Amino acid sequence: MTEEIEQVAQRYARYTAIGAVMIAMLWHTGYDLTVTITGWYDFRWPVVAAAAWLLYTAIAVLAAVALLRTSSGPARGRELAVPVLALDIAVIVACYPKDLIGPINWGWGSVGWLGVMLLWNRPRGRGELFVFLAANAGIMLAAMAATGTLDRVSIAKYLMVEVGSITLQLGYLAGCHTLRVRAEDAVLLARRLAADDAWRVSAQRIHADRLRRYDAIRDVAESLLKQLADGADPGDPRVRADCTAGAMRLRRLITEREDVPDALVSALRERIDAAERRQVLVTAPPFGENLPDLPEGVREDLLRAPLRALDGARSRARVTVSAMSTMMSVAVVADNDDLPISTTPVHEPSGVVVTYQRQGGELWVNSIWQGP
Repeated sequence: MTEEIEQVAQRYARYTAIGAVMIAMLWHTGYDLTVTITGWYDFRWPVVAAAAWLLYTAIAVLAAVALLRTSSGPARGRELAVPVLALDIAVIVACYPKDLIGPINWGWGSVGWLGVMLLWNRPRGRGELFVFLAANAGIMLAAMAATGTLDRVSIAKYLMVEVGSITLQLGYLAGCHTLRVRAEDAVLLARRLAADDAWRVSAQRIHADRLRRYDAIRDVAESLLKQLADGADPGDPRVRADCTAGAMRLRRLITEREDVPDALVSALRERIDAAERRQVLVTAPPFGENLPDLPEGVREDLLRAPLRALDGARSRARVTVSAMSTMMSVAVVADNDDLPISTTPVHEPSGVVVTYQRQGGELWVNSIWQGP
């Protein structure tokens, strides 16, 4: 779950960072460049304004590369914020006092987006961005005071631009953070819902398995008791064999449990039931607990050979399952004379190793998987 949340966080951090880059670069090329060119002869020192635009572009490209690679601002973003504020001052100096609040003074309304890029997703980045934006606003206000541009109209324009730009910049930052948090919450909720569904399905399977065992226990006991009630001779070898088989099956059904349903265990029990219906005496110690998670294809390779041995058993078989955290084996010993065997271990593509041994009329098949 932690990996999924981290992936979602990285995905949203990347695309919101791309959004910040797009906004800053489109604003800088669409507005800042346009007013620099169209207002070239309105500047006091147009070359200073052009140089400021080029330096802004260079810092923006540096920040954009870092954002696109790491979804964070450049490592020295805090240090780069200082020359960015110097760019603001340079554009102010390049303007005549009468144009301080005019369209050609693009610096004070634009450098905030560059600050967003430089401090994006950095430690203490939001606090540093507040300081940066406050410094930008303070520089402009100081310039207005120094040039005597503090009339009501100028103050109104100043507040409109500052409040508008800061609201957009901080609003985008807060919105992206909220979006990422909500996405992470959605992942957690989806995982909880999936866990609830899995638990519900598990509970249904456990209940169905219990009903199956209860029905099987009843059928076995009823069959044996009916034979004896009908006058079957307890000394008859066939009756004694039926009682032995019934007792073994009852013991297995009573002791087996499956609090956490497992596909491998379910497949084994299904084939054990089928063998017992063929009057095969099956010994199967309780299993189904502490089984490791198996990679794809391992379960099928573990079961294939042992189940073939069990299916071909004539009268008796023993099934065992051994498991540790990174190892699992399934073994069957049966009186099976028909199954072809290999004299050397068989290595399956999944990593399962199958060994065969035939001795004294019995066949031993062992499949083992060893995890990394």
